[in-house]
Amino acid sequence: MSATDKIKAPIKEEMEKFEPFFRSSMQTEVPLLNVIMNYIIRRKGKQMRPMFVFLTSKMLKNDVGESTHTAAALIELLHTATLIHDDVVDEAYERRGFFSINALWKSKISVLVGDYLLSKGLLLAVDNNEYDLLKIVSVAVKEMSEGELLQIQQSRKLSITEDIYNDIIRKKTAALIAACAACGAKSSGADDEMVEKLRMFGEYVGMAFQIKDDLLDYQNNGSIGKPSGNDIKEKKLTLPIIHVLKNASATDRKRILGIVKRHNKNKHKVQEVINFVIENGGLEYSTNKMHEYKSKALDILAEMPESESKTSLEELVNYVVVRKK
Repeated sequence: MSATDKIKAPIKEEMEKFEPFFRSSMQTEVPLLNVIMNYIIRRKGKQMRPMFVFLTSKMLKNDVGESTHTAAALIELLHTATLIHDDVVDEAYERRGFFSINALWKSKISVLVGDYLLSKGLLLAVDNNEYDLLKIVSVAVKEMSEGELLQIQQSRKLSITEDIYNDIIRKKTAALIAACAACGAKSSGADDEMVEKLRMFGEYVGMAFQIKDDLLDYQNNGSIGKPSGNDIKEKKLTLPIIHVLKNASATDRKRILGIVKRHNKNKHKVQEVINFVIENGGLEYSTNKMHEYKSKALDILAEMPESESKTSLEELVNYVVVRKK
């Protein structure tokens, strides 16, 4: 049994029921859209976000109802829409080892498909009178857009501080995982205080998740789909390099930023930056920060009543920081 299968065990039934529910929420009268929707469903990933929704809900209330299925589908629809839009923005032609929608159907159709999925998510919430869930997810989508724009702006200036980096990843990545946990709690009938507590839990997990992603980029991961140094090639300054630049001499700082700005496509120069970051403790510092967020998330879970779902959430948090891709 894989790590994710073990984590899914308490919600196996819910995840199996979710599959046709999610499929039906993507149905359309337009043949081209149906072809694209089937392609999206076939290449879905680990479904980590619906897992967060169901586990959080079931931890608080063992009987998972229709509201939680709506929450999981809403999150997955909006998450898929943002991924499709991201691939257009990044001009990416591959995602998880498959061709992106952008690669197969070009950017015009990709943008429209993303818009379609966003609207399906909004209608799913409205049709089921789930306005609280809609508000939670809408705030997350707003923050994700702000985070992406902030990162684009900062990559042009290359003057990013650790505080700005934290703000970017809190909005860009952590906001959606926070929404998963908050929606799971809300859909189980939790009060506002509990919803906020679990939203913070999701935010801490999301921060740890993104720092792990940024660490993977400095390790030799070419074989698993994320080539080493990819962020540097895209002029993205992440925590490992931000930390070492803060403590570097003016000469080293100028040299490293010069490579990121002007030689970011030269693999030997990129390797020079990677070596500099590793030699100056960038990975250790970032790993410690990641574990701080993980600990904060587990501290919140420690307050929750014992259950199989709580144990799975703890395992999911631990999986986030040890995964290899």
